[in-house]
Amino acid sequence: MKILTCFFAATLISHAAPEAIFDGRSLAGWKTAGAVVWTAADGVLTGTSNEKKQGSILWTEKEYADFVLSCEFRFEGKIDSGVFLRHENDQIQIGISGSLKRDMTASPYIVGKGYPVEAKCVAELLKEGEWNTMKITAKGAVYNVELNGKEVMTYTSETAKEKGPVGFQMHGGVVMKVDFRAITLASL
Repeated sequence: MKILTCFFAATLISHAAPEAIFDGRSLAGWKTAGAVVWTAADGVLTGTSNEKKQGSILWTEKEYADFVLSCEFRFEGKIDSGVFLRHENDQIQIGISGSLKRDMTASPYIVGKGYPVEAKCVAELLKEGEWNTMKITAKGAVYNVELNGKEVMTYTSETAKEKGPVGFQMHGGVVMKVDFRAITLASL
């Protein structure tokens, strides 16, 4: 019994409770790299392309090592967005890949490698125009993604950083709008 109690205690200690990293009303705790296209209101973080279709990344001011990021996202039409993991070279795609010209949501985009693996079952799971849930686990170099409650991708990155910020992307050259809400992060 003592062994079982110690195991559960160790499990609870090793996983921090999820914290809201977006307060739902401001960009406090975030910094913009690129165009100023991000707004916050009524619990929703929105990226809307500007007239020049300039790109932008909204980075957390805080850095994270191993973590589980959960969020909901919504979009309509053609978008090219994603979530950066600890630096700008490793990203989990949301929407249409500019290079492949097809939806690569939940797949990793790695600078210099492109899309080394493709998420499975995305066409059946992704709901355009509705809220979708994404859970990204970054543990060391291993990235795991769940889309709407189903595991769709696992990838081990050769370029993963040990620690860094999390970022949301608005790709340049595209007229688009993407919404995020219920953004939480639990350190592992």
